[in-house]
Amino acid sequence: MQITPVIAIHLAAALAAVALGPIALWARQSTTQRPRLHRAAGYAWVTVMVATAVSAIFITGGGGPRWGSFGLIHLFIPVTLGMLVMSFVYLARRNIVGHRKMMQRIYIGACLGAGAFTLLPDRFLGHTVWSALGLI
Repeated sequence: MQITPVIAIHLAAALAAVALGPIALWARQSTTQRPRLHRAAGYAWVTVMVATAVSAIFITGGGGPRWGSFGLIHLFIPVTLGMLVMSFVYLARRNIVGHRKMMQRIYIGACLGAGAFTLLPDRFLGHTVWSALGLI
């Protein structure tokens, strides 16, 4: 298997999300709050998260249980998109605590959790990374 344009888009968006997430979260939680930075980084993060989730729909392959062309990791797609919508619902209702918790959970689950799962040695990206490092 090789890196297709869809995988390249997905990987670039996912790496951007991993990098932007802490900026958006930190900008509102530090002692000096930065609302403009928080909003700009937050909207950018949401944009790349949506790009990551949507591009994942078009990625097939891999082992394990399948439902058509979808595997277990594809369950992150509706969960991530649903949680993003809920975070904005919380924000519209001025429930800042709910918004913050939802965004933190998305970052931990979708960015770190799915990212760690993707780097397993039997997955395409994990195999590519670990073989390039000479570890498998």
